[in-house]
Amino acid sequence: MNKMDLIAAVADSTDLPKAKAAEVVDAVFGAIEGALKNKDEVRLVGFGSFATATRKAAKGRNPRTGEEIKIPASTSVRFKAGKALKDAVN
Repeated sequence: MNKMDLIAAVADSTDLPKAKAAEVVDAVFGAIEGALKNKDEVRLVGFGSFATATRKAAKGRNPRTGEEIKIPASTSVRFKAGKALKDAVN
């Protein structure tokens, strides 16, 4: 399912026009993104939680040349599925 499929599903289940459903989906994604930018955790009870994780800088090796390279520190997003979602999928 891609974003357009999600918008169509929201429009069908809520009897909203697709344009309005697209605004709703974009607003939800924007709210989640904004919270994660502020280093806040987003918990959706029954669905799951989104949180940021910081990776430290490290040294690695280029597998082709064996040359040592520096891997910069980075921030990534983690998602942990909630119990209700896990149970629904199984």
